[in-house]
Amino acid sequence: MARRAEARVIREQSGEEVRVELGPRSYPVVVAAGVLAESGPRLAAAGFGGRCALVTSERVGALYREPVLASLRAAGFAPAVIEIPDGEEHKNLAWLAVLYDRLLEAGIERHSALVALGGGVVTDLAGFAAATLLRGLPSVLLPTTLLGQIDAAIGGKTGVNHVLGKNLIGAFHQPRLVLADVDTLRTLPRRELLAGVAEVIKTAAIGDAGLFAELEERLERVIGLEREVIVPVVAACVRYKARVVAEDEQEVHGGRAVLNFGHTVGHALEALTGYKELRHGEAVAIGRPLPGGDRRAPGGAPQAGGPADRYTVGPHARGARARHAVRQEVGRGAHPLRVSRGDRPNGVRGALG
Repeated sequence: MARRAEARVIREQSGEEVRVELGPRSYPVVVAAGVLAESGPRLAAAGFGGRCALVTSERVGALYREPVLASLRAAGFAPAVIEIPDGEEHKNLAWLAVLYDRLLEAGIERHSALVALGGGVVTDLAGFAAATLLRGLPSVLLPTTLLGQIDAAIGGKTGVNHVLGKNLIGAFHQPRLVLADVDTLRTLPRRELLAGVAEVIKTAAIGDAGLFAELEERLERVIGLEREVIVPVVAACVRYKARVVAEDEQEVHGGRAVLNFGHTVGHALEALTGYKELRHGEAVAIGRPLPGGDRRAPGGAPQAGGPADRYTVGPHARGARARHAVRQEVGRGAHPLRVSRGDRPNGVRGALG
């Protein structure tokens, strides 16, 4: 029988708290401005102490490592810092092995908290390390991208990529706490931000008509990251995913599959391009059907000769990797799906320029 629970929302002065209800593995997701500075006290309140590991990427670490470390140390923690390179191409078994080595060298034990600070690559890779090292470590996620805050850090999916496909190696491992600081979104490149906005639109399209209507009215304010707008938007997306995850945590009953809207073609495109040309949100946006069969990334019609203008995905794609990606993500016998250029659509999608 599917576990049915409702995500509760607790409004705070500076943000919102959404609880992912999974019985003894339930956890809070705090969406607020400036919450990274509260990392130490919040981890201590969650029952952690002593030795811990802070896993981050080079770019994110340069921006936010020191404030998080200061908060952890002030709360009595002894954090070890581990940095990995930026980029989806490093979310693989080779870098997972490096992470294992550095965690063990740092003296991490079974009850030590593994704190992941960064986007989806960091939370996926560190989360999988937490799921498997020493037969399981508790994890705390500090997502710093919009896509990470509304998707990657919620629901317990962890993993790494394989040469034949995205996230083919992984495990379900729920975090103990998620702190989503919306102020970190201000340091995102515009392209990365828009890729996250595409995921916000996906969430609204599949499960929140009220949010979709709000996006149509206030999209520019969302992109402008106005606190009074972005906090409730991120919380709404988290709230929807929390509800879906609570009902079908490990995709046993089919309900969680709704979150894969756009991912079928999107994952194939990411694999075919070596995880280097498209952001995840862009690939998912291309994978979503639009009126007239158009599929494109945020920003309107792609440039002639640009990445989205070159991709044809279907059973006639050439090469072992292409054939496997299509079989893995689209399925045998699927009709070819072509990325086409056309007139810029109206409405929310067209506003992402």
